[in-house]
Amino acid sequence: MVRGRLWRASNPALTEDERRSLVNELMDARRAVRDARGDDDATKAARNRVNAAKVALGERGPVWWGDGAPDYNRHMAENTPYAGWWKGLSD
Repeated sequence: MVRGRLWRASNPALTEDERRSLVNELMDARRAVRDARGDDDATKAARNRVNAAKVALGERGPVWWGDGAPDYNRHMAENTPYAGWWKGLSD
């Protein structure tokens, strides 16, 4: 949750070494986005690296869970079936 918005967590089936490696790649890619300012091609390539790392982590792309639950990634919690849970957190 970030400011009332649901965000998908990383795939818990990843090993700690896999997760650490992917998080390191994500951070490197984010720095590359920062460093590419003013160079459209470099910015696009860096953003593609960010996306690839997030997909590999399970934060984007196909869902990593298999119970059929829908993906509410980036939805406001108050507009999902989790609204009661979200409201209960602030009580």
